[in-house]
Amino acid sequence: MFRRHKSLASDRRREVFSRGAARSILKNDLRNFQCLSQLVLSAGPLKAIPVVKHSKTVHFEIEILDAHTRKQICIVDKVVQTSTIHDVKQKFHKACPNWYPSRVGLQLEQGGPFLKDYITIQSIAASSIVTLYFTDLGRQVSWITIFLAEYTGPLLIYLLFYLRIPYIYDMKESSRRLRHPVVHLACFCHCIHYIRYLLETLFVHKVSAGHTPLKNLIKGCAFYWGFTSWIAYYINHPRYTPPSFGNRQVTVSAINFLICEAGNHFINVILAHPNHTGINACFPSPNYNPFTWMFFLVSCPNYTYEIGSWISFTVMTQTLPVGVFTLLMSIQMSLWAQKKHKVYLKKFNSYMHRKSAMIPFIL
Repeated sequence: MFRRHKSLASDRRREVFSRGAARSILKNDLRNFQCLSQLVLSAGPLKAIPVVKHSKTVHFEIEILDAHTRKQICIVDKVVQTSTIHDVKQKFHKACPNWYPSRVGLQLEQGGPFLKDYITIQSIAASSIVTLYFTDLGRQVSWITIFLAEYTGPLLIYLLFYLRIPYIYDMKESSRRLRHPVVHLACFCHCIHYIRYLLETLFVHKVSAGHTPLKNLIKGCAFYWGFTSWIAYYINHPRYTPPSFGNRQVTVSAINFLICEAGNHFINVILAHPNHTGINACFPSPNYNPFTWMFFLVSCPNYTYEIGSWISFTVMTQTLPVGVFTLLMSIQMSLWAQKKHKVYLKKFNSYMHRKSAMIPFIL
């Protein structure tokens, strides 16, 4: 009997223990479920994995024909739609090494304009096959080479005449006659002018990376070098006659020459570093520098200062060659200024009212 009660008691203990254990396990499961649910809620909604779409690359086939005979020269294949005319020229050069990219001219139709290097194939393609016409542009030189050659020559040529080399002037006459001070001043001003040109070409102007035919280099050098020889020969000649009004004429002209040279430099700096570019482009505005206030009156003050320099040099030396050179430069720069002025009128109409192209209130 005692054993039976003892066994019943032990069974009740086991039952109570098992119930407690079950309750503790249930509590732990509830805690784990709560932690898991909080973790899921903190992670936010599930995002769908984006499906990567593989776009097909469109390739073009460029057929290049001779512009004169219409015969096929080569076919440039596997040209992507983002490729430019410059890329086509590079591939054309690989297929035909005789023609460098700089001397290759490509046209969309015979007699049409040459396509610029930055034009994309996609913008001119009507189908997957594009036909272009090739023209050999001849030997090409870079623009910076032309500028350096045009400005270095006058600098050296003038110095040769200033030194009075025996092969140019009579040494006996040169030794007998003393030079007038205006001869030394003219040499200084002439050197300052072309040294400024060279330094601005190298460090200020944003010279185009394109090329131009070799004949333009020959024409430019012939013009600048020829006129410099004519000018230097007269000014440095032993029989050179000084200006009519003496030192007063020379001094006023020299001061005006230096002012125009300084103004030309500051204008070129502003034109090389505009305030805004692209969509927000605006007309170059004057700043605290008084030399830039010429923008209030004209749209091309660099040409105004350039002509002012040569007029001052003409008055200072009082020679015919300088006057002829100044006249020709004035005509050429007036044409450039009017052309730029028309472009400015289209882009910046609100800024261009009451402005002249080069000469205030006149031109």
